[in-house]
Amino acid sequence: MTIRKRATAPTPKFFKVLRTIGLVFAAAGGSILAAPIALPALVTSVGGYLVVAGGVASAVSQLTVADAILRKTQDDYDGK
Repeated sequence: MTIRKRATAPTPKFFKVLRTIGLVFAAAGGSILAAPIALPALVTSVGGYLVVAGGVASAVSQLTVADAILRKTQDDYDGK
């Protein structure tokens, strides 16, 4: 299964929720980093970690495919 097919395949409900949570974390971290006032170094570090964790969670969740779709694709690949 190619990355393009995997990215456009249906995503299970749990991973849709996880993707949304990841996007919220990334947005919150981006807001902290882009704050127009000087923030303590600890808060800025937490903002950076939120952006990274949210981005990773969103990317992994987007590329997760429903098990039935993955089995069907694997069967097609195996020639069954």
